[in-house]
Amino acid sequence: MNSSAFKLKNIGPGLVIAATGLGAGDLIAASVAGAKFGTAILWAAILGALMKFAMNEGLTRWQLATGSTLLEGWVQRLPKIISLYFFVYLLLWSFIVAGALIAGTGLAAHALFPQLSVAVWGIIHSLLAVVLIIVGRYALLEQLMKFFMGLMLLVVIICAVMVAPDVPGVLSGLLIPSLPEGSILFIISVIGGVGGSVTLLCYGYWIRERDWNKREDLTRSRFDLVIAYTLTGLFGIGIMIIAAGVNAEVMTGPQMALGVADHLGSVIGPFGKWCFLIGFWSAVFSSMLGVWQGIPYLFADFIQQYTFQPDKPAPVDLRSNAYRGYLLYLAIPPMLLLLINEPVWLVVIYAIAGAFFMPLLALLLLIMNNRRDWLGDLKNGWAANLVLLASLLVFGLLLYTEIGRLSG
Repeated sequence: MNSSAFKLKNIGPGLVIAATGLGAGDLIAASVAGAKFGTAILWAAILGALMKFAMNEGLTRWQLATGSTLLEGWVQRLPKIISLYFFVYLLLWSFIVAGALIAGTGLAAHALFPQLSVAVWGIIHSLLAVVLIIVGRYALLEQLMKFFMGLMLLVVIICAVMVAPDVPGVLSGLLIPSLPEGSILFIISVIGGVGGSVTLLCYGYWIRERDWNKREDLTRSRFDLVIAYTLTGLFGIGIMIIAAGVNAEVMTGPQMALGVADHLGSVIGPFGKWCFLIGFWSAVFSSMLGVWQGIPYLFADFIQQYTFQPDKPAPVDLRSNAYRGYLLYLAIPPMLLLLINEPVWLVVIYAIAGAFFMPLLALLLLIMNNRRDWLGDLKNGWAANLVLLASLLVFGLLLYTEIGRLSG
């Protein structure tokens, strides 16, 4: 085994994917779960991180074995309906998530500096992200994400320690899976929220930026992902510990984060409140940076596959019209959601499509990564198949409950 693969310089794309996945939605899901059930379901954050690790590790093995990204594999080797469904879903997902991130960054910045409105702060952050991505490209993104990830973890750890939780209760919540009454949906929410969804696919493009293209790079990628999802799990655990004691019925959505900040202010003083608000801003803005930089890869790669149909996988050109055009699509049109309520039909379609994506991803990884003629000795082992099957069941349950909630 190559010991050089475990050097700190090989930690990079994983931290980018972790910081991107830890956005407002993830923070809110963990906050609500912590507020309702305290430390009883901390184990859900660990399980969620493990499942997302398995998916990302499977995606990486596919790419290093075949030389093509997972999206390229969908286009080239599976029925066209798979990639076409994903393309339509990507357009819808991008618009709604970008709008939520613009609103989230605006809310976080407004909480810190109320001189400007939520909408103005959101627009400023969106345009700033565009400039940083065009000027700095991936190299700058990785450095910024390392900073933000460190800041988020520092804030969460400080706040969790200052809240002084019941240590036996924390250990019990971590080591003994329990199902408090009424907790099933919240457990699934935490598992699904930790570590992102569509953004998982960006990891393949970010390891290309680091020139990790050979089978021998699998060890360093696994090390990178282990560190990333360990930190992701710690973040989710910390947020649930901090949120214990907050009245979860008072606030929903991004306002929940402000409720947690006020709770910290009442427990440990103004330092705790401001510390958490800085962490909230860091989480949402880093997620925006990751989405703004990573998601256009998917659109540009799809256009490249269907338009040019290259004989061999070709890296996405960050200066291409497809990449920069989709970057602007993320940054500008969703600003409209700051001014109008989202149409009910759009919310319904997005909720169903979003719940469907994760079980679809788990299912496709089970199908594609078990083909020895495609992956050779990098095909799934029993452990990978077990975790992916569990992910399929859990996210399938999330899909079922989401459709039931919407239809009811």
